[in-house]
Amino acid sequence: MSSCAAFLLPAVLVMMSAVQAQQPMSSPQPPVAGLRPFSFTQHGITVEDPWHWLRDPSYPKVQDREILSYLKAENRFFEAHMKGRKPLVDTLFEELKGRIQEDDSSVPVKDGAWLYWSTFVKGSQYRRHFRKPAAGGEGQLILDQNELARGKDYFQLGDLVISPDAKLMAYAYDDDGSERFEVHFRDLETGRDLPDVITGTLSSLVWSADSRGLVFGYANDNWRTDNIHYHRLGDDPKKARLLYKEPDIGFSCDVDLSAQEDWIIIGTGDQVTSEVRLVPSADPAAEPILVSPRKAGREYDVDVRDGVLYIHTNDEHVNFRIATAGIAKPGEWRTLIAGSDHHYLTDIGLFRDFFVTEGRVDGLDQVEIRRYDAPLQPERIRFPEASYTAGLGPNPEYDVKKLRLDYESMVTPATDYDYHVDERRLETLKVQQIPSGYDATQYETERVLITARDGVKVPVSILMKKGFRKDGGQPLHLYAYGAYGHATPPDFHADRLSLVDRGFAYAIAHIRGGDDLGYQWYLDGKLMKRTNTFNDFVDAARALCELGYTSKGRISASGGSAGGELMGAVVNQAPELFGAVVAHVAFVDVLNTMLDKELPLTPGEWPEWGNPITDKAAFEFIRSYSPYDNVRAQAYPPMLFTAGLNDPRVTYWEPAKMVAKLRALKTDKNLLLLKTNMGAGHGGKSGRYEHLHEAAEEMAFILWQMQGL
Repeated sequence: MSSCAAFLLPAVLVMMSAVQAQQPMSSPQPPVAGLRPFSFTQHGITVEDPWHWLRDPSYPKVQDREILSYLKAENRFFEAHMKGRKPLVDTLFEELKGRIQEDDSSVPVKDGAWLYWSTFVKGSQYRRHFRKPAAGGEGQLILDQNELARGKDYFQLGDLVISPDAKLMAYAYDDDGSERFEVHFRDLETGRDLPDVITGTLSSLVWSADSRGLVFGYANDNWRTDNIHYHRLGDDPKKARLLYKEPDIGFSCDVDLSAQEDWIIIGTGDQVTSEVRLVPSADPAAEPILVSPRKAGREYDVDVRDGVLYIHTNDEHVNFRIATAGIAKPGEWRTLIAGSDHHYLTDIGLFRDFFVTEGRVDGLDQVEIRRYDAPLQPERIRFPEASYTAGLGPNPEYDVKKLRLDYESMVTPATDYDYHVDERRLETLKVQQIPSGYDATQYETERVLITARDGVKVPVSILMKKGFRKDGGQPLHLYAYGAYGHATPPDFHADRLSLVDRGFAYAIAHIRGGDDLGYQWYLDGKLMKRTNTFNDFVDAARALCELGYTSKGRISASGGSAGGELMGAVVNQAPELFGAVVAHVAFVDVLNTMLDKELPLTPGEWPEWGNPITDKAAFEFIRSYSPYDNVRAQAYPPMLFTAGLNDPRVTYWEPAKMVAKLRALKTDKNLLLLKTNMGAGHGGKSGRYEHLHEAAEEMAFILWQMQGL
């Protein structure tokens, strides 16, 4: 906090008290989190943080009565203001509910002798999982999430894996949002759970080839998986055998299974560096084979076919290449498909007669089938629209003649295809149903390129009702994420229709920080280039005004987690552009979080944001944009922040501190709300109807502030 901001705080609080005294007693009063002197010095720079006290020192337990009292007061303030919007929330909830198939069922997927699928029963919050013999027969209920979630405020199913002999199932769940999972084992012939229970896991689950053991990783005290263990059924789970221990505090581990299921793949890495080991699935306790020692800045992942390693890596080109190596000399890599400036290779899938590469060309998804004897002659799968998102769906079998694909666009609901490889033919299996009715011909999409302040062209995808007037008089909702190399695809979300049908355009800004236009697009929005992400979003908003899609003050915006950081940064930079902003579990206290190596995820995040502990330049740069540190005395738009008390990714105090500081400094009377889920984590409440209710609340806030509804 600047000395100027610190000087303003007491005066602003006096002004707030005076304003509150003039309001009618019936008007809900905003909670005020008191200031408590606290400062720290780093690199010779002293930072004041008078809301530091909102972090409970006993975290991850939150027991401080004053902190809990403040969060509950903010929740009451939220509820008091939203009470008058209940009819709108109810209307929106029914709209959203009307667009989901309440008795929905997934398309069955064949794996060996069985077909597997899941269903929702009308009125249920969670899925039920089934299987039946592929040769024909009755369906068998193998897991009912609703039963597991009964009586619990939160429930999330983690991994669910069937043993190679198809007789056992391992499944994991988290029932408090802390992302520490409990693994159980079920005998699928009797339907009964085995006595083995593994607690505190945080990884994928992989069976050994003999169906008698499970490979997994525990969450450590810092919510990272720095280990891989092997549990034999019937043994004491607490005595599971350690297969690998990661020495780097910033690295995390996970496990996978090779295409032919003969190798267990142990991967470890951070945001920019990775390392892979292989152990036989028939003997998980064997000495792991190191594929290639880690090199800073090099990422690679591996699959295996007939003793040949297929390596997807960015060692020679920023957009990755595909290399091969023999299992006997796994570190000797030979290029199979060279990297390309034009074609960004994102993944590879191995099958018996061919392999599949996934990637993007000019930001558009491409799925290509390649023969092992002619890898440079790809067969590109053709899709029916000019703009879409597509990729491999679940394909658990190695020997296949058709591939399951997922497809959608901003106007086309989620579609399951089978692609018949030899015939080069798409077969539609299922299109997401909108029970309340949906006519795609009533909507249109556009993709525009806006020019950012540094001259870079940034794509924006836009959904509108046909006939949308570009006269600047219409509202527009702008969404983005822009971090970790996660692209935001032009996909279908039925929820958006509630805004679009009320006259909004819905726009996705494909800003730097994601990898929408290739890996370099990601690199250009991280570390010392992080502010490109925020500038792209602001410049996109301004350009959309200039193009007539909307006008200043008629833009609503939303983003979550790192996208919540984006929301905090853009309202500090250009608050006048926005009429309403929603920041979900917002990562807004960036400087303090990156300075705290004891927080669960901080060391693993330094490659993304920089390490301000050791690097003064990183400290000063993060401080220059960290939303919490840059709140100042100015007018802000109406804003809604959300948090999860049990969130291990973005701690509850980040949004709480941001809101407390905004209440103290902002010069407007616009509504500012904070809602903390007291029994949930990073993803908010669990259950499909609870999610819909929260979406309805947030949409109601936007419509209230933008259109007075």
